[in-house]
Amino acid sequence: MSYSDFKTLDKAINDLNLNLEESHNLFAQVAPVQPSQRLKEALEETLELATNISTKKARSELIITPILLEVRRMFQGKIGYFSGTAFNVDESKGLNGICDFILSASENQLLMTAPVITLVEAKDNDIKLGLGQCVAEMVAAQIFNERKGQSQTIYGVVSTGTLWKFLTLEAQTLRIDRSEYFIAQLEKILGILAKPFMISVKIHNS
Repeated sequence: MSYSDFKTLDKAINDLNLNLEESHNLFAQVAPVQPSQRLKEALEETLELATNISTKKARSELIITPILLEVRRMFQGKIGYFSGTAFNVDESKGLNGICDFILSASENQLLMTAPVITLVEAKDNDIKLGLGQCVAEMVAAQIFNERKGQSQTIYGVVSTGTLWKFLTLEAQTLRIDRSEYFIAQLEKILGILAKPFMISVKIHNS
């Protein structure tokens, strides 16, 4: 087994012994973040192209990656960014395999440390098809952090590029936001992506 074998949310919750809480507007208190001119211009060029191509690879490269790199720039590069990286935590539980994206609260790129966001690209543009895999990766991140003596809320994201859904994991409690955010709500998407790093990542204003 691997992350991709968690085909459904039910399987992930049952196999990994989680308690599910669904919430309306889980991130209602999160302040929106204005995108930079750089990101605006990039998406103006790539958004329609990615939508027309409509492949997982195009959406990943042309929409998701620029947005994640924007978050990294917001924290002056002090966030670790991993794409298509093996993340083998506990093979006996199926918590192994390749993760689409991981953001960590450390600028270390040679060795993954303290992952706090895992992002799964939705299969066939269907958010639901990515939820089980995302939850499995979140549990793996939680175990990974605990082994390093760290405990923090794990954030999960499933995205088609144009549609984003967010989850959190604390202890055995999985919370899923019933709200889904469209790319037109980019400021809110950026605010939620930045939230886990607001305290853990220290930046110095010049």
